[in-house]
Amino acid sequence: MFLEMIKTMTISKKEMDKRFVFTNIEVFKNIENHQKSVALMMAHYASYEWAMSITSFVDFELYGIYKKINNPYFDKLVHAIRSKFNATLITTKQTIAVIIQNNKIKKLCTYGFISDQSPRIKSVFHWQHFMGIEVPVHTGSEMLAKKYDMNVVFLKVKKVKRGFYEASFEVISENVREVPNYEITDQFLKLVEQQIHEAPEFYLWTHKRWKHRR
Repeated sequence: MFLEMIKTMTISKKEMDKRFVFTNIEVFKNIENHQKSVALMMAHYASYEWAMSITSFVDFELYGIYKKINNPYFDKLVHAIRSKFNATLITTKQTIAVIIQNNKIKKLCTYGFISDQSPRIKSVFHWQHFMGIEVPVHTGSEMLAKKYDMNVVFLKVKKVKRGFYEASFEVISENVREVPNYEITDQFLKLVEQQIHEAPEFYLWTHKRWKHRR
């Protein structure tokens, strides 16, 4: 997985499209037709960095949200990798301001959230069972989707063979404001769990998902 992240620096678009295939892009295109911005939720699973190649298949500008790395060299490297296919990278601290500005000018966008990490314990609003352990969970993507009336879509990545992946979209909600709080987050976690159970070896187990538990 880490070697493939580095490979992103030199891989061509043609080669990427052969190796990372979106199997049902029509689902996402249909969501765009609703004329609302999209919260695209996914996990640290398989070569998730390659999902940025979606930019050539969709109309909305893609904003990839990431946590700024303290080491400036690695932060620059991650930025280069994730912006390879014309995605716009923004840090978690910039996210709200960017969404407000885009909303103000009525610009429709897709915001990519990787939401399976462990949040800071001081900012926890919701706990849920994940892989059999009760842990704090990120709720920011759901709350922002509700506040700015975005559609919510999950992106599932499946490894087909070495260096080749398939990604599919599943709509979580098209009317987020009608869904009780945390149900969108809980549904996202269930989808991530299913993905892990199918092939646990491709989950990024190193990111300390269970460092806080109850």
